[in-house]
Amino acid sequence: MKLLYWLDEWLTLARDEQQARLPMVGGDLLGDVYVKYDFVDLNRPLLFLFSPAGTDVQEHDLHDDFAPWGYRLAKKQNVNVIAFQHLGKSNWFRNRNVIFFLEQIATMLDPFEQRLGYGLSRGGFAIGSFARLLKLDQVLLFHPVSTKNKQLAPWDDRSSTDIAQQFDWEGAYHDLDLGDAKGYIIYDPTNRIDRSHAKRYPQLKHLRVFGMGHGTHATYLNKFGFYKQVAVDFILNQDIDIAQFRQQTRTLRFKEDYYKQLNRANKNSAHRLGLLSTAHRILIDEKQAHIQEHQAQIDIQPLIDVALKHQETHPEDAIQLLEVAQQLAPDDPLVAHKLKQLE
Repeated sequence: MKLLYWLDEWLTLARDEQQARLPMVGGDLLGDVYVKYDFVDLNRPLLFLFSPAGTDVQEHDLHDDFAPWGYRLAKKQNVNVIAFQHLGKSNWFRNRNVIFFLEQIATMLDPFEQRLGYGLSRGGFAIGSFARLLKLDQVLLFHPVSTKNKQLAPWDDRSSTDIAQQFDWEGAYHDLDLGDAKGYIIYDPTNRIDRSHAKRYPQLKHLRVFGMGHGTHATYLNKFGFYKQVAVDFILNQDIDIAQFRQQTRTLRFKEDYYKQLNRANKNSAHRLGLLSTAHRILIDEKQAHIQEHQAQIDIQPLIDVALKHQETHPEDAIQLLEVAQQLAPDDPLVAHKLKQLE
């Protein structure tokens, strides 16, 4: 555990000397978890990351340039980062080597005055369970999992819960323990298990995204950069712009995948499916109005000017330009007239 030895010596230095020793970059293998760290500036936040489910990294996949989940995103924000990547599919950061490392490093972080935690699903469990130990100030959790202890969460009947019983869910750090941490928890309230886990985080601000699904199943959110936008806002500002967040989720409502996710989540409720069908029909009308509103704001005159300029020498190109203009403004009489002339 090279980092522990380095920190032990580093802590004996004055603050300006500590800063002069940075950056410090490296990695350690802690049994079935790989940790990679990059300390760049004492005046910047220290961000803890724990990987979510959905990755199956093995020890032979590790190399000098390997980046755990979220590591590259954190580096781009120029913050200090400690990122934990679980190895293998079924891994809940319950390995004693990992816990010992965290207990040791928790006593060596005083120079970093601001500490953040970010995790999805399984990674969010780790952030929540180690938050008090690491003295985290702010956390961002997606798709919450508070514990896999069946006594504490008997309603969590996912298959992952049964598989997770191979680990100790009675010992230290088996349940959420946020300490003084504040922050945000983001989840889909139509997912009954996520909703029940979320209720166990009353000190966090709850942001609900209907139809978001759980974890890696919400691939369309990744596609639209939703997670990244929210995470960057949190890392840079230790805050989330709620108005912008609402606008982002409103945009998602225009995606058909959004309603497909909702329908799957509510497939056993005829009443909810009926409400969703009505909402979907309203959405179609709203989407059309949204498109028309933006079309009205588009200035097609430059396209028309170029088409008219080249209609004699390059009539086919002029037609293509006018066809694009017509798609943007289907009711424009000049475009329709010129197209009729050229065709």
